[in-house]
Amino acid sequence: MVQEGDYLAVFNSAHRVMKAESVLKSRGLSILLIPAPRQMMTDCGLALRIGPEIRNEVMRVLAEEQLLPAFVNRFSGGRYLDEQDLGGDSRP
Repeated sequence: MVQEGDYLAVFNSAHRVMKAESVLKSRGLSILLIPAPRQMMTDCGLALRIGPEIRNEVMRVLAEEQLLPAFVNRFSGGRYLDEQDLGGDSRP
């Protein structure tokens, strides 16, 4: 379900992740609401799968809507890496 290079955005509540999904889909962004992998500690058990080609646009929209996720990880080499581990940051 999650492919190499995909990002997973994890939120603090099911309400926030579902609202984020609705906002992003209304803007025509192709994201997918998925069960959060067991390796990721989440309160709500859900995450948004985001393709690398739309990551910046997704983060910009979420910032505009004041719906930034608690954290974002990238799937790489069979692991979920924090963006700081990749030398990036989570700012839009």
